[in-house]
Amino acid sequence: MDPKRTLRNMANTMKLAKKSDKDDYMQHLRLVLLGIATVGAIGFIIQFVFSVITFG
Repeated sequence: MDPKRTLRNMANTMKLAKKSDKDDYMQHLRLVLLGIATVGAIGFIIQFVFSVITFG
């Protein structure tokens, strides 16, 4: 691995990268929050079901 080539590749990548606009950012944020909420809800349901089965 050539460090100069790696740095040059990094610089080229940064030049080509563009900042996403607010709409794209908000859409990604909604999707991430929806995913976190879904995983949390599944975990809560599993915990609730097992607590009912154990003490039922």
